[in-house]
Amino acid sequence: MESVPPRLYGGTERVVSYLTEELVRQGHEVTLFASGDSITEARLIPCTKRALRLCGVDDTVPYHLIMLDRVARSADGFDILHFHIDALHYPVISRFARRTVTTLHGRLDLPDLHALYAAFDHVPLVSISNSQRRAMPPVNWAGCVHHGLPRELLTPRRRNPNRESSGYGHSDGYLAFLGRISPEKRADRAIEIAVRTGRELRIAAKIDKVDRNYWRNEIEPLVKRHPNVRYVGEIGEADKADFLGTAAALLFPIDWAEPFGLTMIEAMACGTPVIAWDIASVPEVVDDEVTGFIVGSINDAVAAVRRLPGLDRRRIRAVFERRFTAHRMARDYIAIYRRLLADNWWPRPINGSRAADDAMP
Repeated sequence: MESVPPRLYGGTERVVSYLTEELVRQGHEVTLFASGDSITEARLIPCTKRALRLCGVDDTVPYHLIMLDRVARSADGFDILHFHIDALHYPVISRFARRTVTTLHGRLDLPDLHALYAAFDHVPLVSISNSQRRAMPPVNWAGCVHHGLPRELLTPRRRNPNRESSGYGHSDGYLAFLGRISPEKRADRAIEIAVRTGRELRIAAKIDKVDRNYWRNEIEPLVKRHPNVRYVGEIGEADKADFLGTAAALLFPIDWAEPFGLTMIEAMACGTPVIAWDIASVPEVVDDEVTGFIVGSINDAVAAVRRLPGLDRRRIRAVFERRFTAHRMARDYIAIYRRLLADNWWPRPINGSRAADDAMP
């Protein structure tokens, strides 16, 4: 659907890019199956000329199947095959399933998924949070790996350092909402928080075709009604550092089983605190009263906005560097790859340089 990395919105493709480039940096031989407009230091096997969304393609399944056929025909040339497309590949990989890892990026609390994963319970799976697993039947979990970002991809923005002891950003600045306009992301909650605190709210979000009526009927009227609320459109990687780094906080008022929430660690990389609802993966990502505030209501969120000056933005950045870098993410995945190879007595060692070995714990 999107290039790797995506030009605009695309959390899964962004994580795939970060992992791919970090594996290459550590000396591993990596092949990326993706659209032809992807940018990578790995060997790229293009499956379409351009990202399908940008071409106006509605049904992506035919193109995924063409890609999977290419993967299956070349499978014996790889030590490990790492999939990020949820479930389409399960029937294709039966011959070499034990040499695969599938990272599940989506929600797993939908009832029809139980039959699927019960039928393919031999496929090694990786969750992106522990909370993501709770609704699943017994499956072959190979591990849990939290997402990570390149260390220098997003960095804190300094503005008027004499104004705040923390040195980063403005604790009295605007509030940010980043991601997607959809009922479960609850931009309406973000707007209410901004209205009740008198803060400016800037909404940078993608609007999918399926959510256009929701935008027109529910969110756009609220934006037009309140002069302190501004929709700035869908933004890309280059704009995120300024958008997040100069904000007082990122609002993450979700109302669904969020598997991870990449925007939370993007904010933390900028030293920006997160105000997030106490649901799903949020308690695994946000350290309450350290990297932000975990709240349970609009009233709690309004109170959290008033407490923002008490947070240390340097400490938020330090937590990001300790917990959520691409180096740590790649290290976790390499450990899973090696464990699977060892468990299956696959005769070939995983390709990699001594530098990569030295990077392992």
